[in-house]
Amino acid sequence: MAEAYNPATFRALTWHDHLPAFRDGTDNPRAYLERCLEAISAREPVVQTWAAMNVEGSRAAADASSARWREGRPLSPIDGLPIGIKDLLETRDMPTEMGCRGYKGHFPKRDNAAVWALRQAGAVVLGKTVTTELGGSHPGPTTNPFNPRHTPGGSSSGSAAAVAARMVPAAIGTQVGGSIIRPAAYCGNVALKPSQGGLHRGERQTTSMSTHGVHAGSIEDMWQVAIEIATRCGGDPGRPGLQGPRTPPASQRPVRLIVMESEGWARLDAASKSAFTALLVRIAGTGVELLRRGDHPAIEAFEQGIAEGRALSAAITGWENRWYQRALLDADPEAISPRARAILERAEAMSPRDYQAALAKREEAQLRHARLAGLADAVISLACPGPAPVWEGDRPGQPLAPRPTGDAVFNIPSSLLWAPVVTVPLLAVGGLPVGVQVMGQYQQDARVTALARWLLENVPPLAA
Repeated sequence: MAEAYNPATFRALTWHDHLPAFRDGTDNPRAYLERCLEAISAREPVVQTWAAMNVEGSRAAADASSARWREGRPLSPIDGLPIGIKDLLETRDMPTEMGCRGYKGHFPKRDNAAVWALRQAGAVVLGKTVTTELGGSHPGPTTNPFNPRHTPGGSSSGSAAAVAARMVPAAIGTQVGGSIIRPAAYCGNVALKPSQGGLHRGERQTTSMSTHGVHAGSIEDMWQVAIEIATRCGGDPGRPGLQGPRTPPASQRPVRLIVMESEGWARLDAASKSAFTALLVRIAGTGVELLRRGDHPAIEAFEQGIAEGRALSAAITGWENRWYQRALLDADPEAISPRARAILERAEAMSPRDYQAALAKREEAQLRHARLAGLADAVISLACPGPAPVWEGDRPGQPLAPRPTGDAVFNIPSSLLWAPVVTVPLLAVGGLPVGVQVMGQYQQDARVTALARWLLENVPPLAA
């Protein structure tokens, strides 16, 4: 059993603070990689984060990076950084099986746009991290690094757990509803879900709310990985892409923050609600003004606009995924799990008119969020509805658990709104992490990162 988590004492694995040692020769990326491999060897039997690994290729890449640092010509500040890639993204040197029987053995031998960009920056693509089936709700084998009885969250399960278990300093995840931010929150990482289209998704253009993002042990590494990708491959087609400084934004103190309740507030357990309330008191004690839904009509209108966010997100995403999932099922009746088939059946009961109505509701919610821009610097909320739930598998003859990797209720607003969001590890409840997120306006990724960094550096974390 891993030790109970405390955000005040836990020390994540980081990269940026090793750069001086790489420059003066007292450390090098190959030695750093070997330490990561030792951590993987020690923890992987229980945490089970990796779907595939390329150890020898990574060693060769780390050796090349070490030579560049020794010669004073690194390709970027992340040259040599060992990184995990969620197994939904294609990699030229490892299979891409997407946690799905229907993709078993799938090996397209090409890189996703973000993976290509990472290699161009010198990052060491160590392996593919476990994803839930097709990035949906059916779990893989990964466990929470702080208690293996609990889920690490999904769908970026392996990416979140690999960082939290100190196996790698950063990993790439993806999100449609809550698949970057929720597992990061459950595992005590920092993570960025960029503005919609901020990082080029390459082949993964199916769903209108899907984004690539970064899990990391520090704000500095999170931003550096994201901006190195963006400056090489840009954003999605038709999108300007992630914009901001080439180095991590300096911390910025917020003047006002809006406390978002969403659908999640009513579902919170008493301990988590109490801990978050106490944290808000600490934030207010620094002089930051906190606004709530009763303080301004625009905030109340915003809350009403996201009040049915979970159902809205499910409808949009289900409709957009139905075509390729139906093709998988037609080719092989056992290609996808019963849980995924149930979601597909609900999507196939929709009509084009239903989808159009869902899009109209999403657009209205986005307009309501935009009207908050003049009221406050950002929105703050929990990034997950309490600590990660226990997940011990489906039981024969029993109904399938609807959300075995946890509830995305606090994450769905940022996905619907196409808004940037950063989660930071400021809370623990019952010995497990509970993340806090800061959400900004579209294309204000750097500003949101600066605000989140200020909170992390200036607000004492709390363990309940």
